[in-house]
Amino acid sequence: MAAGEAVEAGLSAERLQEAEKEAAENGASSAGDGEVGCTKVENNNLSVKAGSEVETKEERTEHESIREPDSNILDVSSDYPREKHLSIQRQLADLEKLADLNEAEKKPCPLCPEEKFKACYGHKLHRHLQNLHWKISVEFEGYRMCICHLPCRVAKPNFVADQAFSKMGAHYHCIICSATITRRTDMIGHINRHVNKGETESRFITAPAPKSSCEVLKEADTDVQVLPNYFTPQKTDSYFNPKMKLNRQLIFCALAVLAEERKPIECLDAFGATGIMGLQWAKHLRSSVKVTINDCNENSVTMIQENCHLNKMKVKVSAKEEDNYEALEDGEENTDTIEVTKMDANVIMHLRSFDFIHLDPFGTSVNYLDSAFRNVRNLGIVSLTSTDISSLYAKAQHVTLRHYGCNIVRTEYYKELAARTVIAAVARSAARCNKGIEVLLAVALEHFVLVVVRVLRGPSPADDSVKKVRYLIHCQWCEERIFQKEGNMVEENPYQQLPCDCHGSMPGRTAVVLGPLWSGALFNTGFLRRMLFEAVQYGLDDVQPLLKTVVCEAECTTSKNFSTHSPSDENKQEECGVYIKTPDMLAESDVVPGKRKNNEVMRNATKRQKTDNSAEHPAFYYNIHRHSIKGMNMPKLNKFLNYLSEAGYRVSRTHFDPMGVRTNAPLAQFKTVLMKHSTPTYAGGQTEGPLQLTEDVQVGDQLQAAADSKAKDDEFLEEKKSGDTAAIFTEDCPTHCAAN
Repeated sequence: MAAGEAVEAGLSAERLQEAEKEAAENGASSAGDGEVGCTKVENNNLSVKAGSEVETKEERTEHESIREPDSNILDVSSDYPREKHLSIQRQLADLEKLADLNEAEKKPCPLCPEEKFKACYGHKLHRHLQNLHWKISVEFEGYRMCICHLPCRVAKPNFVADQAFSKMGAHYHCIICSATITRRTDMIGHINRHVNKGETESRFITAPAPKSSCEVLKEADTDVQVLPNYFTPQKTDSYFNPKMKLNRQLIFCALAVLAEERKPIECLDAFGATGIMGLQWAKHLRSSVKVTINDCNENSVTMIQENCHLNKMKVKVSAKEEDNYEALEDGEENTDTIEVTKMDANVIMHLRSFDFIHLDPFGTSVNYLDSAFRNVRNLGIVSLTSTDISSLYAKAQHVTLRHYGCNIVRTEYYKELAARTVIAAVARSAARCNKGIEVLLAVALEHFVLVVVRVLRGPSPADDSVKKVRYLIHCQWCEERIFQKEGNMVEENPYQQLPCDCHGSMPGRTAVVLGPLWSGALFNTGFLRRMLFEAVQYGLDDVQPLLKTVVCEAECTTSKNFSTHSPSDENKQEECGVYIKTPDMLAESDVVPGKRKNNEVMRNATKRQKTDNSAEHPAFYYNIHRHSIKGMNMPKLNKFLNYLSEAGYRVSRTHFDPMGVRTNAPLAQFKTVLMKHSTPTYAGGQTEGPLQLTEDVQVGDQLQAAADSKAKDDEFLEEKKSGDTAAIFTEDCPTHCAAN
């Protein structure tokens, strides 16, 4: 009762002070008596309230034994801010600080009662917090509302034998109001309703959000500001992969070559992220290019604008938002301008035309090909980077069939198979827009597949491109492969197209049909040499070895004589039959009246392209280790290339495989040369070595004899039509029978 009297005295004093203030304001002398009477009534009421508080004190103590009062939970009717609940944190490290994981003692979980999760050591508690509370949390404005198992919310009681058992249920604490919700989906819907009503301010006393410790990275004299989790695309909006530096340099060299052909050009980076690629274009090529960086994420667009200011670039906001330029500070002389847009990639490519388009989405890029080829200008360039390696490298074949409409298997040349799969999809998309393609570069490395193509407008180039999309016959026994012949006629035995004789000597079906794939060339030698020249000019040392390897691969030669001529010598007028207008030829073209002569030159160049198919590099390559001989030491790769070259075959190394050999030699001759120059591994095998070598050479000779007999059969049929049947039959019949 002493506590009740103290409460009564304190409240009565407050009421008296309020009454005196009112009396002073009104100036009524009789108000004092009334106030005294009022205070008496109020004192009586307060005494009744105090008595009721004393009576309910025991009930409160019983209720507190079931549910402890949590000062962190807000009252809905209260507008005063209070501290947030401990289940609402910004980072997992903040949640771990509550448990003091650094101390080598058993610690309880801060969000679970002891009867649910007993105290344990730090490593086990860390897994518990990460896999249970943090993994299924609800995120809102940088905060994570983790699931809580504390007795904050009493579930419906279960009456068993006239006893009420209250079950403590798992729940979430709303960061905006004091609600506690059990299910995660309901919590997400609850937060969305707050947002729809405009209630996004929390009533909690929240510490000001710490400024994100952004890291500044530098690449090719370009500074970019990235977030801490920049290497994980699921955890950040500004994804930046340092391993893709080689990819960015290749694309920059391709754009630099195009910038030398015509100025200025409009180029688009459809998926900007941090904007590193577009910044490099604008910083090095300057007035030659008009750069547009696009991204559909608002946070990424903000990061791109900050990076533009970091590199002292003007930012032109999208025309739908503002038409004005953002002014730079006084004293800055750089006048370069970058346009930053916030649109879907398909939308901006449908609305505007570009000379150069680069697509680098997270995964496959087939969803954006139709939009890219819709408005790209004639003789423009489209480059795309595909990072869906699991599907392209035949680890998820059902995904390859779904995305690219192509059947593939894991082979020794799986990287080149991936490049031809992407190009086939590009050719079909371009043909739907009545445009053909010329492949300038195709690179497949560990993390990505890069394809750069030039666009040729018109139905005739589109038809020529589609004709190069064919099916591939692959032998699963000897790894021999060949593209199917053109035509719609069904052959009785497709195995006859293969140079090997595995179908006759091995049981069952020995070959599979892969595709449709691109059967044309993967490289343009003239364009690659100009890319190498631009890489030397801009000091891109990382990409130069790769470009030199690709140039040798395109020419199918082992010579490495690379000359750095002047740009006028490097800018060739014709590349693989496509007429390219260079700056040196602009004056000459202005002198010629009309366009008829230029069109004739382009037509003649296209005819030369059709007739000059022997200059293309051989399709596919062989892995020297895949065809090695058991118990024999293979020669060094460079020596083996010389041996094949001395035998009269075109040969080169390939960037797809460090131990791969690109050659026009048949597989039988490839194995024959390899076995001829192999040595026994150990001394005891010297007696067995020649025997094994002889047997393998015999197998190679048999395969070559089968190929020769097939060629003689063709000659026999041709000469039979001319009338010389009897002499040829007596000459070739024994050989033909022996081969069968």
